[in-house]
Amino acid sequence: MANTRTVTIINGDGIGPEVMGATIRVLEALKLPLEFDHRDAGTEVIAKYGTNLPHETVEAVLRSGVALKGPTGTVVGGGMPSANVGLRKRLDLYASLRPVKSVPSVKTRYEDVDLIVVRENTEGLYVGIEHIIVPGVVESLKIITEKASTRIARFAFEHARKMGRKKVSAVHKANIMKLSDGLFLDCCRKVGREFPEIQYEEVIIDNLCMQLVKDPSRFDVMVMENLYGDIISDLCAGLVGGLGVVPGANIGERTAVFEAVHGTAPDIAGKGIANPTALLMSSVMMLDWMGLTEESKRVQGALQAVYGNGKLRTGDLGGSATTREFTDAIIAAL
Repeated sequence: MANTRTVTIINGDGIGPEVMGATIRVLEALKLPLEFDHRDAGTEVIAKYGTNLPHETVEAVLRSGVALKGPTGTVVGGGMPSANVGLRKRLDLYASLRPVKSVPSVKTRYEDVDLIVVRENTEGLYVGIEHIIVPGVVESLKIITEKASTRIARFAFEHARKMGRKKVSAVHKANIMKLSDGLFLDCCRKVGREFPEIQYEEVIIDNLCMQLVKDPSRFDVMVMENLYGDIISDLCAGLVGGLGVVPGANIGERTAVFEAVHGTAPDIAGKGIANPTALLMSSVMMLDWMGLTEESKRVQGALQAVYGNGKLRTGDLGGSATTREFTDAIIAAL
């Protein structure tokens, strides 16, 4: 097929293969010039490779430039470092982009939520640079650099301009961490001056959490360092129905990985009842990033039509539809 584009596919753990299978069915129904290159990552492949992130997988993403990824498990309090963190480091996927938008007919406390969380992906406490000083005493290092802070600030403002957004909020704790978060804010301010048409504000992280719960409509695009972004993106997902209905992307200069941001849900894995919405929405972002704008809109429209109908829901949203039934409905709506 002429101009065929390769997409690296990483199923992941738990329900990953099921939601990925559903998403690929939808993409194949579009009859796009895409070729899928399946690669491994996650806790379930450690026995095979001796690692949760095989070198071959990273190389495959570097070759294709784009990947679609299911959830991968991470052992709490031990085991190997996160495959997600490893992938972001090795591919320099410096920007995590998480749009959070209300889903038609999914009842939540707020209506018309429309937020964008931009998270710096390569440094800060979340990277997990830590060591034992003496038994009983552990030190974790929070590294913040001008380069990374400026780069993520520019990404946030440029994305806001591209999407026609009006405001960027820099999230911080510079009242306490005056040097590290202070440097992050300095970089955001400098970049913000290059975008005079976009309103700029600064919000302390704890106040942001309270304000989001009270009235999420006062925010638009929010940019923040790594650990804050991990927390706030999940909080925002809760405003629209949970992690099962929000997409995610990790974007670098040369590559991008689009992924479901929910967990592996081992309790329902293999039962055929997982909700593929998050990965489907991530594929919408992927198609748009690849320049397949019309096809991206078609999938988005099909999702909105199925949810707007209000009749078909998977178990996580109070319905009884199987993964296949939900996917069939999306394909029919195309």
